[in-house]
Amino acid sequence: MSFTDLFSYNNLTHAFAGATGSVVGMSTFYPLDTVRTRLQTDDDLKAVGPFRVMKQLSEEEGVGTLYRGLTPVLTSLYCSNFVYFYAFNGMKTIANLNGIKPSISRDLIFGYLSGCINALVTTPLWVVNTRLKLQCTQKTSTSDGTQPKKLDGLFHGLCTISKEEGMPALWNGVQTSFILSGNPAIHFMVYESLKRFFFKTKLAKGQKTNLSSFESFLLGGFAKAVATVITYPLQLIQCRQRANKKIGSNVSIYEVVQDVLRQAGISGLYKGMESKLYQTVLTAALMFLTYEKILSFIYWMFRVQKKQNSEFKG
Repeated sequence: MSFTDLFSYNNLTHAFAGATGSVVGMSTFYPLDTVRTRLQTDDDLKAVGPFRVMKQLSEEEGVGTLYRGLTPVLTSLYCSNFVYFYAFNGMKTIANLNGIKPSISRDLIFGYLSGCINALVTTPLWVVNTRLKLQCTQKTSTSDGTQPKKLDGLFHGLCTISKEEGMPALWNGVQTSFILSGNPAIHFMVYESLKRFFFKTKLAKGQKTNLSSFESFLLGGFAKAVATVITYPLQLIQCRQRANKKIGSNVSIYEVVQDVLRQAGISGLYKGMESKLYQTVLTAALMFLTYEKILSFIYWMFRVQKKQNSEFKG
């Protein structure tokens, strides 16, 4: 195996398709993500269903609040999924070249390692995004009780947080992110397993093995629903760590759990899960639909180009 195998057009194509698909999905269902973030971090906001919360926020703060921070989120999401898809498919390339056959355990391990790489690289972007979304709540305060400086975007947020709170603050919640890497690992394990099952079934029937639009949408959504339900309490904890309501303190997982249990009991660990399921399942379903279609289109273009080159040489 050489570096050219790892840094290949195939891995780049998967990374581009996955990142683009994630942006399409998030752009479509972004208001649900805003509701999820607010429910996970705001103890005063009642969990009355995502659409009622959406209506409440629109009436109290304006419709624009549902799209606050959209541009930096899409930028971060593109970078995040590009890293994840490239790492995941790069590992698959290495495994295939070394004769390691596809399996559930292989998908789970590669998914988890890719998630850890992604978390290490992109956590600062998500810390800034969480702060940007929560600026309107005006509940964030420094240790001396003053309001922190307003963040005007992704780059400004990175510079401001690192300057005022130190570089480690940009990785608040990264420990939880490493644990939560199990979420995309479970997601990809379920998706890849179901995809192989569909391919085998179609092959046995003599059908084309490409996934239809409906199948891509269904498999992507179902796989994400399984991963979300299993890991949701950790996602809530991570969101609160990133929000960092008392600037200057890196709150541990144990402290966040204690605070949530004291405020709302066990049910507090699942506050906002309905909104999260709506958002993450629909976003993931649309993302994988777009991902598969982009892959099919690019590979079709490659085949056409290869055929034209062959005809030209002939």
